[in-house]
Formats: sequence, C-alpha cells, structure tokens
Amino acid sequence: MARNATVNRNTNETQICLTLDIDGTGRYEIQTGIGFFDHMLEGFCRHGFFDLSCRVSGDLQVDAHHTVEDVGIVLGQAIREALGDKKGIRRYGCFLLPMDETLAMCAIDLSGRPYLAYECPFTCEKLGEMDSELVREFFYAVSYSAGMNLHLKILSPGNNHHMAESLFKAFAKALDMALSLDGRVGGVLSTKGTL
Repeated sequence: MARNATVNRNTNETQICLTLDIDGTGRYEIQTGIGFFDHMLEGFCRHGFFDLSCRVSGDLQVDAHHTVEDVGIVLGQAIREALGDKKGIRRYGCFLLPMDETLAMCAIDLSGRPYLAYECPFTCEKLGEMDSELVREFFYAVSYSAGMNLHLKILSPGNNHHMAESLFKAFAKALDMALSLDGRVGGVLSTKGTL
C-alpha cells in the first residue's frame, strides 16, 4: 500500500503544492525561493529516503517567515496523511547525528499528540537569507500539524550552518525510523489501541 500524500495550501501569504512519499529513495524537487531552506529540505529527503516535491510562491518581499512556517505546516499534514491509520509502524525514532564539530539529537513519537522541545544555540541571525530563528518555527509547525512529539537538541554546538543541517538530518533519520514498518506490530503500537 502506497504511503504518500499531496497537499495544497493557498493563503494570501503563500501558495504551496507539496507531494511526499515516505517510502521513497531520497529524490527531491524543491523550490521555496529560499536557498538555505531548500538545502536543508534536500538533506532531509536524501538522508530520510523521502521523495519530496515542493513548490512554493511566498511573500518573500516581506521576509521568509510565512514561507518557512507554512511549508512546515504542509509537510506535517502530508506526513500525517501518508501515515494513514499508523498500523504496523514502529512509532518511535531516535538518532544522534554528528556533523564535524556539532552533534544533534532528535527523538520522535508519532503519538498523535503534538509537542516540540527544541534547544539550538545559534550565534548568528541569518543562515543565508533565512533567519536562524525560523529553524525552530519550521519544526514547531511540522510537529503540530503532523501530531508528533518532537525533541531536537544540539549536544555539541559549533558552526551555525552545521548545527542547522545536523538538526534537519537527525530529524530525517529519526523520522525514517519511526515511520518504518515492523512485522511484529499488530495494529498500532499502543495499549490504547489507537494513535
């Protein structure tokens, strides 16, 4: 059974068309208008083995906030839709990802209950043309629209580009783990019988 989704979202601030296949091979076609953000999403796809097409027209003449946040909302919706009833998934994922001097941790529970815990000590305001504070806004939007408990933390800080990239890649690896199917899981992995 295919686990994919297409989500369109059109507002006065952004127009987004996003297609996600969570059982992909890491292919991507991403055009958000924000070079650094595209680079982060490309790493997410490649290291999580997700196929992603994302085309965005946003109000970048204002700033990058609406574009980054709204892509997070739509990506979260696509993850939730592609998962369907969540039967057979491992539910939990955790990954430690080193990138040169930095070390990032990501832990995920696809519980249906949204929560974000986030610690990343950026020391610069901008990453390319993207505000560094928007990294948190992106992950907040993903976690709440997907209904996931998401913990992200930089354990060893360093170069700001490396910190951001290691968070996106750790997220990809942990999410791939949480989404993966396990033949031992009958129904959903919960004593409640639902996620």
